Amino acid sequence: MTPGSNLPLSAVRVAVDVTAPVRLDVSGLLLAADGKVRSDDDFVFYNQPSAPGVTHSATAASGDTITVDTAAVPEGIEKIVVTASPDTPGATFAGTEPTGTVRNADDGSVLASFTPPRLGSETALVVVEIYRRGGGWKVRAVGQGYADGLAGIATDFGVSVEEPAAPAAAPQAPPAPPAPAAPWGPPTGAPAPVAPPPAAAPAAPAPAPAPAPPAPAPDSGKINLDKGRVSLQKNQTVSLVKGGRPVLSSVRMGLGWEPAFQGRSIDLDASVIAYGPDRKKVDNCFFGKLMILGGAIQHSGDNLTGEGAGDDEAITVHLGGLPPEVTGLVFVVNSFSGQKFSDVAKAYCRLLDAQSGEELVRFDLTHAEPRTGVMMAKLIRQFSGEWEMTAMGEFVDARTVRGMTKPAAQAL
Repeated sequence: MTPGSNLPLSAVRVAVDVTAPVRLDVSGLLLAADGKVRSDDDFVFYNQPSAPGVTHSATAASGDTITVDTAAVPEGIEKIVVTASPDTPGATFAGTEPTGTVRNADDGSVLASFTPPRLGSETALVVVEIYRRGGGWKVRAVGQGYADGLAGIATDFGVSVEEPAAPAAAPQAPPAPPAPAAPWGPPTGAPAPVAPPPAAAPAAPAPAPAPAPPAPAPDSGKINLDKGRVSLQKNQTVSLVKGGRPVLSSVRMGLGWEPAFQGRSIDLDASVIAYGPDRKKVDNCFFGKLMILGGAIQHSGDNLTGEGAGDDEAITVHLGGLPPEVTGLVFVVNSFSGQKFSDVAKAYCRLLDAQSGEELVRFDLTHAEPRTGVMMAKLIRQFSGEWEMTAMGEFVDARTVRGMTKPAAQAL
């Protein structure tokens, strides 16, 4: 097939395989007559693999497949679009054009195939669409590219993925963080000198030596990295400094989990939400938006089962590359498919030096609640420019990162 061409479908059940030289994320969207989904339930992908008449599956041999049972598609649905995007953060389709193969889902016979030509900077693509026409069903080759990834496609068709990132602060905004940051920076009981920077000059030098030897720090739950790797308990805070100086420029937050019951896979999603000093969301990074803030934060991609040793998903943060309006980061984990954290064992997060891979801080959840979201940890920028990590372990009812925005802001 060529772009724009169409063919009648001779089979009631058809499967659309989408393959490429690289790993892809493939989705299907059920669209009504207005060209939009009726609700987010009409978005079919690896984390939500079925809707009426449409299913997603994946195998090592055929890659990702969207199967459409035209007899089971609801009357109000006019077409099903099949989309694809590279799994690697920031990757484009240049030189790796995908092929959509339409098969009879019952006997496997090939009905049509389509490879979009001349792709370049596109990071997502509508490959083909299955649509109603004259009482029957047809397939059309589309090949429409998007430069803003799968999130751009989903938003275009009415899926509530995420709001766009807030615009960068004006040049005069950077001085703003110091004023409001203090109330939600250090936890209660943190050394007082940070609070009154405008205090009279004579008084400032006198208190300065007092906080320098933070003997009471253990009582407030704050520690540093001077003694090496730190194991945090809930609500404890560690200052990411060693010998009085910040030791990190780039960090990686690894998040992991295991099924609590053998034989059951657990599909969770790790994300990070970036906030400004007013607790307003700046942007967030998740499986549908793998890079934000000009690449300062990058997501490793979605893990579908939680099986195997090591981190299931990781988020790399280049602290030095974060814009000044970002003063807080909250790392969260959600169960989009609705599995509860009471079905999860060994959930943890750990902070590593992204350059050396050295584990610096670890937080293990020691309890679970039958809820669908958890705030694992937060990183807060201090007046001095240093960052502090606080273990959270707060559970909420939210299946997506979008549902975590308000509770995470309140927890800063």
